Amino acid sequence: MTIELHYWPTPNGWKISIALEEMGLPYNTHFVNIGAGDQFKPDFLKIAPNNRMPAIVDPDGPDGTPISIFESGAILQYLARKTGQFYGETERDRVAVDQWLMWQMGGLGPMAGQAHHFLKYAPAMEPPNDLPYAKDRYRNETARLLGVMNKQLAENRFVAGEFYSIADMAIWPWASLWEGQEQRLDDKPHLARWLDEVGARPAVQKGRALAADQRSDVTTDREAQKVLFGKRD
Repeated sequence: MTIELHYWPTPNGWKISIALEEMGLPYNTHFVNIGAGDQFKPDFLKIAPNNRMPAIVDPDGPDGTPISIFESGAILQYLARKTGQFYGETERDRVAVDQWLMWQMGGLGPMAGQAHHFLKYAPAMEPPNDLPYAKDRYRNETARLLGVMNKQLAENRFVAGEFYSIADMAIWPWASLWEGQEQRLDDKPHLARWLDEVGARPAVQKGRALAADQRSDVTTDREAQKVLFGKRD
């Protein structure tokens, strides 16, 4: 049965479009234009009460009854359990996947997201918010996290071991934007190797490309800035 994907082309949205492509699951896409405020619509809030996408509705949920799920990490875990794919073969594997998935959810995603905000978006707002301390803080913390990952990948093909998993699917969308986070890869060869290998997967390319043409330039879109950055009238 077809999964309903509520999505916008951002790193968090890419996690789920990539996973659905990798797992070969049929899905319909419902676009949640976060720059226009679609995430605040009542129908969407019924399935995603934190007004964040992505979210899914699976008509063939547990016991054959529909289920809606928000939070990208929870969606990835659910899909991996549902299909029996990309979660390793043993409990030790699953623990490794979970810890790197949580590392992304609690570390790289939030820190890289703040780096994007203060390095790219805040200086372009009206009035400009060019804050050197915030820029340094999040740029440096993102660098530290990418360094942690580089060390992990020095001894492992993928982040949780020798097998490709939902942890890779969660991390790649954020790590692939390293240039916008003002990072460097010349001192992180293992991360660079992993970025290339994962990025070459057809399902990753297809999931990343979903609705790519609908992304707007938030640095110049004043109305989107008001919605996204809490300055709505």
